Amino acid sequence: MTTLEDPVTQVRTVTAEIDGRSVTVPEGTTIYDAAKEVGVDIPVLCHNERYDPVGVCRMCVVDTGGRVFTAACVRPCEDGMTVQTDTPELRRNRATLTELLVSDQPPRAEDPKQTTTGDNLLLDLADRFDVARETTELPCDSGRGQDSSNPVIDVNHDACILCDRCVRACDDIQGNDVIGRTGKGYSTRIAFDLDDPMGQSSCVTCGECVQACPTGAITNKAINNIPIQPREQLDAVDSVCPYCGVGCALTYYVDRSRGAISFAEGRDQPGSQSRLCVKGRYGWDYAASPQRLTVPLIRVDSSYPKGPLSADVRGENDRGRVEGGNRSGGGREKKKGRDGRRKPGGLVDYDEVMPHFREATWEEALDLVARRLKEIHASDGPGAIAGFGSAKCSNEEAYLFQKLIRVGFGTNNVDHCTRLCHASSVAALFEGVGSGAVSTTYSDVANADVVIITGSNPTANHPVASSFFKQARRRGTKIIYVDPRASTVAEHADYHCQVKPGTDVAFYNAVMHEVIRLGLIDRDFIAARVSNYDELARTVADYPPERAAQITGVDADLIREVAKVWGEAGAAVIYWGMGISQHTTGTDNARCLIALCSITGNVGRPGTGLHPLRGQNNVQGASDAGLIPMFYPDYQGVDRDATRRRFEQAWGTQLDPNRGLTVTEIIGSVLKPGGVRGMYMLGENPFLSDPNINKVRKALGALDFLVVQDIFLTETAEFADVILPASSYLEKDGSYTNTDRRVQLGRKVMDPPGQARVDWEIVQDIAQRVGLDWNYSSASEIFDEMVSLMPSYANLRYDNLGLSGKLYPNADPEHSDGTVVLFDERFNTDDGLAHLVPAQWLPAKELPDAEYPLVLNTGRLLEHWHTGSMTRRSYALDTISPVAEVYLHPKDAADRGLAHGEMVRVRSRRGVIELRVRISHREQLGNCFIPFHFREAAANLLTIDEIDPYGKIPEFKFCAVQVEALGAERVESTATAGVGE
Repeated sequence: MTTLEDPVTQVRTVTAEIDGRSVTVPEGTTIYDAAKEVGVDIPVLCHNERYDPVGVCRMCVVDTGGRVFTAACVRPCEDGMTVQTDTPELRRNRATLTELLVSDQPPRAEDPKQTTTGDNLLLDLADRFDVARETTELPCDSGRGQDSSNPVIDVNHDACILCDRCVRACDDIQGNDVIGRTGKGYSTRIAFDLDDPMGQSSCVTCGECVQACPTGAITNKAINNIPIQPREQLDAVDSVCPYCGVGCALTYYVDRSRGAISFAEGRDQPGSQSRLCVKGRYGWDYAASPQRLTVPLIRVDSSYPKGPLSADVRGENDRGRVEGGNRSGGGREKKKGRDGRRKPGGLVDYDEVMPHFREATWEEALDLVARRLKEIHASDGPGAIAGFGSAKCSNEEAYLFQKLIRVGFGTNNVDHCTRLCHASSVAALFEGVGSGAVSTTYSDVANADVVIITGSNPTANHPVASSFFKQARRRGTKIIYVDPRASTVAEHADYHCQVKPGTDVAFYNAVMHEVIRLGLIDRDFIAARVSNYDELARTVADYPPERAAQITGVDADLIREVAKVWGEAGAAVIYWGMGISQHTTGTDNARCLIALCSITGNVGRPGTGLHPLRGQNNVQGASDAGLIPMFYPDYQGVDRDATRRRFEQAWGTQLDPNRGLTVTEIIGSVLKPGGVRGMYMLGENPFLSDPNINKVRKALGALDFLVVQDIFLTETAEFADVILPASSYLEKDGSYTNTDRRVQLGRKVMDPPGQARVDWEIVQDIAQRVGLDWNYSSASEIFDEMVSLMPSYANLRYDNLGLSGKLYPNADPEHSDGTVVLFDERFNTDDGLAHLVPAQWLPAKELPDAEYPLVLNTGRLLEHWHTGSMTRRSYALDTISPVAEVYLHPKDAADRGLAHGEMVRVRSRRGVIELRVRISHREQLGNCFIPFHFREAAANLLTIDEIDPYGKIPEFKFCAVQVEALGAERVESTATAGVGE
């Protein structure tokens, strides 16, 4: 017989016979995969379809008529091959192999992976082949030992069978390359890095190895004393991760008797494909924190006039906490208050703050909120009211919140954290391509020849997305990494262009200069689908690589090489983060990226496009749902008459025809006569997230009335008149839209604590009290109304999203996952063309000088998220990364006489913080990096509040600071240190 070619797919096929069943498969298909197609089950131990097959355990051997059995997981089918998979001899071999492996296992421990069929594949095979689970034929004590150094993962080397599934999970799936082997003969064991303890290695605690291990050699530890029980004793709740914009699908295994999560693991979905990071797998216990708000609170009369209540928020820079005898502005002292609740260093001291509030009934609290907001509205007009929504809440909650502000109070003063992350990207995308959403997915990187990752550290901020980038590179995709920091992404890149902060426009103009000079533009695409090319070409002609090298610090030859690689790519895509957007020139930065893709025709095909990686879990969905001051849902302009009339008809009211104020404008407005006087904050914490904390402190204190709806008493809540206890992500149903435009369902896992309530129900109660006739009964009912007003979400229904969600736009969600690549024929602009907008490089608004010689960059850590209100109350995340640090180049540290781990002072023209120094080779000389998660060393006390003129996004990525030894003298209090506000 001969190998044939399928006339439809043009793929060469072979036909084999497996246990008497004929099967035709593509050439190269393994016997194991072919057997699955005809329903033949071949037992495996080392094999998992997610990893590259290695054939080391020999459990899957089959008889192909040769002299020896062959491993089905690695042997490809051949045309005319006859395979037997279940002969008596094969069964005896498998039973003997299983018995030998079980004989070398340690005694069964309490760990369910070692006691329950289904969690332990080896024990499952023992039952299948009638082998005793406990034997004493072998000594069982190899001395390989246990490793409990990781806070949430245990390693029992004696239970390891060296199947290498953990190695392949770490390498093939996550791309972290941490796990290998060490030793010889019987003493061989898996090793982390150079045989370091797991907790001291470069392991990022993603837990992929736990999900991979078939024997219980690598297992989860119990979190918060909630035992890890067998699966059949737990309820499985399929949901979505509540952290970054990747939106990984996961399953929570819930102990209903305790009302608590036992463990979580990734589940299959087209986007995340069963992967998780440390936050998704281990960061869910924040919801059970003893610091949860459980009853409405009203500020007591004696705590007026209003102001901050705790030392950290007052800005006293409490240096009294001691750890190991050192002053510890960024250290940790853990104590208990009167109620016995642990107070981790850096979190609100409830003993200090709670006396300023009294408990209230829901009726009293809601009545007060409605009465005070209506009074301000009546006396000062709609413009005196503003609302901050949350990207942590569902689409339905975002939709209802913006509807309340617009319909109930007649103003468009409603915004959320997109103003602080990708507002400039959205502004440029709307201007350039007519849509603020990504034009392709993160997994589409698999189809790209070349990728630019710029202004982003996805290994920390979007770790699951980064695993797809690393996989693509191993398959041959070239990665160009453009960023001032040499983050771990640089280690996986073919080219690292370490630009000076704030020089992105000069760099990309130079790249376009070279692409044009080399004739690597797509002339047909430009002629048919692009406008204003000639003006762009004239602008970038002024940026030869030599000039750009002087501005950016990137060698001119490297710029030329990058331009050539990009221009010659058959398919190329750009992924970017807040290192592009969080600048006063953020919109210009994004304009350059749009132009670079457009002039080379890298839009509208697989493996091409523009993808700003979204930061929070529902920042895309909250924006889609209208939580933006200039747009109704689906980015329909509030200042367009026809649009406004459509929403007026749908909502039964007259609407404000003027664009509202943004987050940064609202804060500024509070400090001006006739500005905002009353605010409703849903799940936002601007005290830590907004720039120039001194200014934010004054604004929050100046509000006549503030209601905060949240799950914890945040820094912002200290300024509140009323605090409403809300529901965490885990305590409600709703839909969420990830960075890929995938609309997914988050499902209720547990009940809210105490009297805490679901957010959309609270919003509806306030709406009813201000005179709106709202009677929604479920999240699905709200979703249906929302979708009816959003053309991009057309055809989606709450009940057709399924377990994997759906991408939008989607013409047939009953049968299709949705549209991966947008703009295949036209852009969403009025004329269907991409509008190129040239940009000139401009220096940052605040430059270093002799007094403040360093450039400060702020951002996230892998283990933490946003203002830390959730992650710093998670045992695993807080334990792995407990301390605020400033990352400093070795020479900058040496020039200042600073040692690693030493307490230092970082000061800017706006204030001073104290934290530990971390000497890091990832920083550029003259630059430093501070994560913004730590209230006791709040990075945004230092940052400037200059904004991008188009996206109105603050400049978080560039301000001038000095880092110096702490010294013996006490510095000026940060409460009075702010200048130049």
